Amino acid sequence: MKRPKTRAKGKNVPAVTRVTLAPSDAASWQYAPAPETYDYFKIAPRYGLFIGGKWVAPKDGRRFPTLNPATEEVLTHVAEAGPADVDRAIKAARNAYERYWRRCSPQTRAKYLFRIARAITERSRELAVLESLNGGKPIRESRDVDIPLAAAHFFYYAGWADKLEWAFPNRHPEPLGVAGQIIPWNFPLLMAAWKIAPALACGNTVVLKPAETTPLTALWLAEIIEQADLPPGVVNVITGGGDTGAALVRHPDLDKVAFTGSTEVGKQIAIQCARLRRPVTLELGGKAANIIFEDAPMDQAVEGIINGIFFNQGHVCCAGSRLLVQESAIELVVDKLYRRIQSLRVGPPLDKNTDVGAINSKAQLAKIDELARSGEQAGRPRYQTECALPSRGYWFRPTFFTEVALSDRIAQEEIFGPVLSVMTFRTPDEAVEKANNTRYGLSAGIWTDKGSKNFKIAAQLRAGVVWGNTFNKFDPSSAFGGYKESGFGREGGIFGLLPYVKDRWRSA
Repeated sequence: MKRPKTRAKGKNVPAVTRVTLAPSDAASWQYAPAPETYDYFKIAPRYGLFIGGKWVAPKDGRRFPTLNPATEEVLTHVAEAGPADVDRAIKAARNAYERYWRRCSPQTRAKYLFRIARAITERSRELAVLESLNGGKPIRESRDVDIPLAAAHFFYYAGWADKLEWAFPNRHPEPLGVAGQIIPWNFPLLMAAWKIAPALACGNTVVLKPAETTPLTALWLAEIIEQADLPPGVVNVITGGGDTGAALVRHPDLDKVAFTGSTEVGKQIAIQCARLRRPVTLELGGKAANIIFEDAPMDQAVEGIINGIFFNQGHVCCAGSRLLVQESAIELVVDKLYRRIQSLRVGPPLDKNTDVGAINSKAQLAKIDELARSGEQAGRPRYQTECALPSRGYWFRPTFFTEVALSDRIAQEEIFGPVLSVMTFRTPDEAVEKANNTRYGLSAGIWTDKGSKNFKIAAQLRAGVVWGNTFNKFDPSSAFGGYKESGFGREGGIFGLLPYVKDRWRSA
């Protein structure tokens, strides 16, 4: 392994270490392209808003393009909902709540949720392809993780719809009413399922706003809901950017807001909901720490790190973007990690051999690049894959920095890209202190062959989810959420029902 000293571009920038492999070391298996086809379904040239069980045009006629981030090609044009559209969507949801949904028997609500879950399963292949086309993530992740988990959440909450009295014993759970839900671009269909399924199971109606850059699977979910014959207005899907989301949050006739996205926007939503005395659930940013002890199964740990930050392009709020390694094991871990990232294939998301797909948008790529440059400017050794990148689209090589200080921007700010910060520790107490030294508290990982150490460290970490000898594993029956600036409230499991019911004690 050669580690030549190079100087980063720019004035007054210290020399940094860039690492390259010798040609004999860089050899890896070459696979023929294995692209997933999508000629068996058609993306419409334009999409409207799904309001009151019908597809309608926006009041002011405004539309915006949605792109394939791997090619920069326009996939379709999507309606941009204005305040008038938001208002009619909420009115449709209110009408459906009062006339139909709150009066439905729990068994009927369960039937509809089961119907949606089965339809997602039946259309899983095309939904996975659409997710990768619009979001840039590898088809293997969309096919094997996102879509099956989305269906599983609808199945799971369908089972709870007629058991709310058991979920909240000695209480009389009642629905809140109309829920406004805003989801991000990293898991478009899965985030929609996380929010819609428990809301419907509890008897609420929904107005969903997907991310501006990834609206297509949410719109196809609306088609599935339409075909499932839900009463009109029970689920409404409106598309648009930040102004659309702000109009939704400000509307006076909402009973609940659920938001997943950036911490900055989440703070604004929290202020608005506090003024209106409105319940809110926030799932915000993260800066997850993976802690590797010297007694950890190293190959398993390195593979877990790769899975936690690179296979998903770092486009996960719980991505393990900080790596804490016990000092005695740092050289071994860095060597294994560096050699492993050289085997990662960066390329077309629809190719089944691709490990790392495209960055979701040009703006997100610029943010990742700017933060990575800050690591170089701080003088931190930079390691990255040496593969060639496609000529078009938004791409970033899997990268990690070593000798990172806790005060560095790359160690404190959420990057939301395939960039890992590596630090060292000597004692378990130091590892806990460094892991908790962040304004976020969403998730963490621990790698050790000592079960007692795993449990002891997990109890000291201020993170909503702590994985032991694995990472980024999800189940619909498990709660997910964070501490500090990672938000508040929980989604998933029985705890995912709580934000959508009025928690009243049963009168004697």
